[in-house]
Formats: sequence, C-alpha cells, structure tokens
Amino acid sequence: AFLHGNLEERILMSQPEGFIQEGNENKVCLLRKSLYGLKQSPRLWNQRFDAFMKDQKFERSCYDPCVYMRDTQIDKAIYLLL
Repeated sequence: AFLHGNLEERILMSQPEGFIQEGNENKVCLLRKSLYGLKQSPRLWNQRFDAFMKDQKFERSCYDPCVYMRDTQIDKAIYLLL
C-alpha cells in the first residue's frame, strides 16, 4: 500500500544495487512514488486512502481517525475500521 503514494517533494536516492548502469555510476535516481522506509510513505498512503473513502461517501470519525462511517438509504450504517 505504501508504494502508491505520490511524492510532494523532490527526493533523490543512490542507484540500487544490481541496477547501476555502466558509465552512469555517479548518477542518482529521482523518486516519483513513495517507497517502503521513507518517512513520508505512511502519510501519503493515508491521504490517498482518505480521499478514496470520501469519494465513496464515507466520513471519518472525529473521535477515531481509523473509523469511517456511511449512512445508507435504509436507516442502516456502514462502519469501516482500519
């Protein structure tokens, strides 16, 4: 899940082992998506998930941010707990 967040700032990293091209050993990689281990990854994933849930007409609980609620047309509620 953490791999789907879009980075908001410019992050560079050294080339991963096994992917270094001959003649380009001193070049670095510009990340376009988040990676496991980046401090930003959990927040970016949460922002993306939250936007998706709001598009699906769920509301985030003001008491617990891991709970999403949605009322249906037949007086029933749907709860999603993370």
